[in-house]
Order: sequence, then structure tokens, then C-alpha cells
Amino acid sequence: MYFNNLKNKIINNKVKIGIIGLGYVGLPLSIKFTQKNISVVGFDIDKKLVSTLNNGKFHLKTINKIFMNNKFKKNFSATTNFSKISDVDVIIICVPTPLKKDKKPDLSFLKNTIKNIEKYLVHGQLISLESTTYPGTTKEELFPFIKNAGFDIGENFFLVYSPEREDPGNSNFHTGNIPKVLGGITPNCSKIGLALYEQVISELVEVKDTS
Repeated sequence: MYFNNLKNKIINNKVKIGIIGLGYVGLPLSIKFTQKNISVVGFDIDKKLVSTLNNGKFHLKTINKIFMNNKFKKNFSATTNFSKISDVDVIIICVPTPLKKDKKPDLSFLKNTIKNIEKYLVHGQLISLESTTYPGTTKEELFPFIKNAGFDIGENFFLVYSPEREDPGNSNFHTGNIPKVLGGITPNCSKIGLALYEQVISELVEVKDTS
């Protein structure tokens, strides 16, 4: 039931997407979905950034102002209120994971995001991790978190890993035409993830899982 409901929403452009982290990964992805008339709610802890976007301005120089058009304004809103996670069908996590001094990724932003959304998750949602981190992060951090919250992954909740591949400022390659890798925790997760990104990405490369 949950699988078919979510897939039908995606295919018919009735899906509502929440993108967490509105930097050089999250904002271009938001733009791509809104240009397909898909509703996007952008989440960020930066109040000034949220206000800037809601006032019709971009904060990134690599974003062409041509995209601040009627489709974006109609289909996008930004907020710092994570309780609105309950209102979206898809959650795409694009928070930074910078390297620490020991060259290991700093997962503090991801872990804080998990805490922020934990009590607002509902049945039938998809989470896609796009943050630049090692592949095992999905199984180590998100999988146990969702499972402990009482969800059956692959049946009433879906989880995929699709690492961001951005080249900011490149006029030849952008979010829509850079080949994108995707792997799901289960086959159902992969199918839902592929259906979602097929709406805005021209080439997808499916791998067997999130590892």
C-alpha cells in the first residue's frame, strides 16, 4: 500500500519533497524539482538564509537568477520549522559532512538532522541521503534510527543513498545531467528512489545497495 501510494504520487507529480540543507547541493536540487512543478519545502537551521530565499533571492553566486522564476516561486518555500517534515512525502538530506583534522567526515550535522526530524517522521515516507560521506553511513546512522522508530524499511518506510555529484559553476554539467548513483536498503527502496530521481536526472546508475 505505502509503496504504491508513494510511487503514484511521484509519477503523477503529486509528491511533496522536503530538502534539508539549502547550500550548493540542496538548492540546485530544489530548483530542478520546482521546474517540474513539484512542490518543495526547503529546511535549514540558518534563519537568514531561509528569509533570503522566501524573499525571492538566491544566496549562491553559482545559481543563475533566471531560475528565480514563477515556477520556483510557486512551488518552493523555505522554513526552519522541522515539524513540517510530517507534511512531506520525501526527505532528501543535503547537510554538509566536512572532513575533520583526522580526515574523517564530521557527521555532526547529519546526526543533528536526525534528532530534528525524529519525532516528525510518518509512514510511507522516503529518506534519501545525499550528503557527501562514506557509503556505510546510511546503514550505520540512518537505518538503525528509522528501524528503532518502529518503521519497517521497504514496506512502510523507504531509505536510499544517492551521494551528491555537483560541480558548482560548471556551465556544461549541472544537477540534471551529471550521472547519479543510487542504492536502496531493499529493492522496494531502490525502485522508489529511482522513480523520484528520474523526474529530474537524465542518467541514473543503480547499485545493489547503500554500501
